[in-house]
Amino acid sequence: MTEFSPLQSEIQNLIKSSGPMPVWRYMELCLTHPEHGYYVSRDPLGREGDFTTAPEVSQMFGELLGLWAASIWKAIGSPPSLRLVELGPGRGTMMADALRALRVLPPLYQSLSVHLVEINPVLRDKQRATLSGSRDIVGHDSIDQVPKGPAVILANEYFDVLPIHQAVKRETGWHERTVEIDADGKLVFGAAPEPTPRFGLLVPPLVRAAPVGAVFEWRSDAEIMKIASRIRDQDGAALIIDYGHMRSDAGDTFQAIARHSFADPLKNPGQTDVTAHVDFQALARAAEDLGARVHGPVSQGDFLKRLGIETRAVTLMAKASHEVSEDISGALKRLTDSGRGGMGSMFKVLAITDQRLTAIAGLSDEPPDATPS
Repeated sequence: MTEFSPLQSEIQNLIKSSGPMPVWRYMELCLTHPEHGYYVSRDPLGREGDFTTAPEVSQMFGELLGLWAASIWKAIGSPPSLRLVELGPGRGTMMADALRALRVLPPLYQSLSVHLVEINPVLRDKQRATLSGSRDIVGHDSIDQVPKGPAVILANEYFDVLPIHQAVKRETGWHERTVEIDADGKLVFGAAPEPTPRFGLLVPPLVRAAPVGAVFEWRSDAEIMKIASRIRDQDGAALIIDYGHMRSDAGDTFQAIARHSFADPLKNPGQTDVTAHVDFQALARAAEDLGARVHGPVSQGDFLKRLGIETRAVTLMAKASHEVSEDISGALKRLTDSGRGGMGSMFKVLAITDQRLTAIAGLSDEPPDATPS
């Protein structure tokens, strides 16, 4: 990582010419600038990258999501063709594990076409390598490009990197939060001089009583609306797994991660992963407003336990050496525990279906129908 990233000069020039930049625009440039954006120029995953996602922790995660997809396929009447879609599929690890689990159901496996929505050319190459030999793998820039028809859509750590808007509460009202340049030439947070009209009437009830200085953040509903409307009209389900909160509330969660540690989100733009927590209540509300059915959210730990991750871990450990068994046990703990370093409670799971599906695996007490060998 350089002391002064190439994107920083460009952002500062934009601010000098056009004035303070809204947080959402700053985040968008950091992640998807066509030349210097974090997600268009590198592989950020794993020990050598900046962060590790659940599929990289253990094969069990992807296997269970594959079986979850199978349970949806059965619930919607086992259609002769199913699109298995992953948004932001990383290196293709989760999809590879899911497809391996799905081989235990040949009728479903033969009906699948696999669609990966990815903008990072580095990761696209790795996905092709990981999934070489798998059937009908198609890459897309957007979910809009996925062919129509019944689909199971998987989105693990996808929504957290979609740009957020932020507003700061002052005595005069809620002001949009911005990024500007201070007297020393550094990027700092600021706020629009005038409040956003009637903003206080639009925020969720919990936020209205927030004290002066509080930050409220929200995302555009565009992406969740695309997903919900597709599921509502064309059958199937979407599964969203991410870190975030179950209720809409005030709080500044805009952050940066570099080399598995927190960093200043205003330093080295384009060279760190900038994210914000996902508001699951807002996602659910947007999906329900479009007429889709929402299941959850529940914690990732509860979701994976309901799908049988503990049983799967025991099965894998029975075939493994002592050292590998210890790794499996550690992975189980990381995926399901709520303590320090655990993903079990910080990550939430939400599913979206059409109105006909009233109970689904992992978000009720029903286990999936098949078990990988």
